[in-house]
Amino acid sequence: MRNAMLAMVALMSAGAATIVGPTPAAAIDYPYCIQGGGWGVPGDCSYRSYAECMASASGRRVYCNVNPRVAFGQQRRSRYYRYY
Repeated sequence: MRNAMLAMVALMSAGAATIVGPTPAAAIDYPYCIQGGGWGVPGDCSYRSYAECMASASGRRVYCNVNPRVAFGQQRRSRYYRYY
């Protein structure tokens, strides 16, 4: 009986640990993207400053541009399609 209780407590604590585990990271839209040279649209958008982007683009036949998601803002998506 004691072993069954210990097994139940261990199983419940393992289940609680998986439920309370870490949450996924939030997506960040950085303001500058590398474009051209085989990169798709909008490109590699992982640069916080124009200087950082230009340093990474140096010698690679690519260029830096403003991230379109940052420039134009995220499009709002409604849940329901409305007929007008």
